[in-house]
Amino acid sequence: MDVIRRNTDYALRLIVGLVENYGGAPVSARRLAKNCDVSYELGCKLLQKLSSSKLVVSRMGANGGFELAKSPEKISLYRVIKALQGNICLNRCVPDAKSCPKRPACMISKKLASLQKYIEEYLKNITLDELLKRK
Repeated sequence: MDVIRRNTDYALRLIVGLVENYGGAPVSARRLAKNCDVSYELGCKLLQKLSSSKLVVSRMGANGGFELAKSPEKISLYRVIKALQGNICLNRCVPDAKSCPKRPACMISKKLASLQKYIEEYLKNITLDELLKRK
């Protein structure tokens, strides 16, 4: 079970590419995909999804391309992940208590809920600018 799905991982690569270019000219989807080792076709789809989530902006024209919609310190890793795959869910019993008839007394779901909350808070506290500071 992957908590972070493969397409989300690819989208994170693209976002990091945009963070590295922050403040510069927009980057073409083709160049960004190549630099991030993502196929052009998949890169376009992921960039469209990031654009519809208002995390990146698409500029048209000869000098067009993609750039971050906000400064890197205003975008959390959690927000990017959620835009691509929705909420991170360790087990279906965590967000939906009705899915497990043993929920009130189940120690496993209580621990998973605690872990889920920790993961979400951890990711919410990592901003895109921090990704480059750790290199």
